[in-house]
Amino acid sequence: MSTTRSTALPDGGLKNPGPGLLTLDPVHTALLHGLDDLLTGLAARLSAPEVVGPPLLSVEGLARLDYFRNFPHLGVSAGRFTPEALDGLAAGENPEELPLRPTGHLLPSATCYGLLLSLEGRDVGEDGLRLSATGRCFRNETHYDGLRRLWGFHMREVLYLGTKHGAVEHLENGAEFIRELAGLLGLELTRATADDPFYDRGGSRARLMALDPVKHEFSAPDGTAIASVNRHRNFFGERLDIRAGAEGPAYSACVAFGVERWVHAMILAHGTPEQALARLRAARAA
Repeated sequence: MSTTRSTALPDGGLKNPGPGLLTLDPVHTALLHGLDDLLTGLAARLSAPEVVGPPLLSVEGLARLDYFRNFPHLGVSAGRFTPEALDGLAAGENPEELPLRPTGHLLPSATCYGLLLSLEGRDVGEDGLRLSATGRCFRNETHYDGLRRLWGFHMREVLYLGTKHGAVEHLENGAEFIRELAGLLGLELTRATADDPFYDRGGSRARLMALDPVKHEFSAPDGTAIASVNRHRNFFGERLDIRAGAEGPAYSACVAFGVERWVHAMILAHGTPEQALARLRAARAA
């Protein structure tokens, strides 16, 4: 009977395609998938079903959420080659020199946007709605730095829509879960207020945010933020006409995890990818 053996990577390992773009080797990949499996524990605790969000977001929808006013630097646009460019492509011309046509869509920069836009005009009821998803997200950054800052990365989110009280409770449960998981994995995290608005920077909303912060980040010892709890108030409920029964426009909140950043934090804490994977496997077996 023949047996197959695991293949070994070539000397030098896997090459990275360019700045902000990483190809994860088997050990890093095992860390990524294993950590995401552990992160689904929050969804299980809160009975949040798993969904898959859209791979593209409409420019029109994002504009109604003040996305471009708040995050003009992050958007990565999706384009198509124009019909006039097709002959050039077939003839072997340089694709970078051929014209693109905007599609009216962006690649997601956060997982929750696609879920929120998918609930436009819906009534989630006074009992509220929770959803969990891991999405591939993209951000146009001024610089990139290993696993800490990538052009494309995975973001796990657990989203809540419903009442004001429910949103606060969702974030309390999320923060407790982050602390518990960090302890299980041997990670030392610090919590701090972050300045990352979900709505117009001007006017009363921005002043209210300064007095009552809406985002807190949990960071590794080197300052890398690997998780956050985000309170949107009823901003998305108002803009997208998402209702919570008789309560009116839904309040929303999300707990977000940058999965590659959790991989970075594990290696930072435990020394090598192999030691980090051993700690992860021990935690999953506990």
